[in-house]
Amino acid sequence: MHRVYLQVKCHVNILTPFDNISQDITNQVLLMENVIVGTIPNTYYNLEGINGNSDALEVIE
Repeated sequence: MHRVYLQVKCHVNILTPFDNISQDITNQVLLMENVIVGTIPNTYYNLEGINGNSDALEVIE
């Protein structure tokens, strides 16, 4: 499972009639979540390497 988060940091000033309060706030927001479904091969051998003209599907198979 892959997740991408955005970390948000804010500096907040709260004004009241008798005081000024400063606070730092940090929060994480989930932007994306991805699950890759499929079988995982036990081994993979590519002794020839990848040349510029080969198709990506040939490498996977």
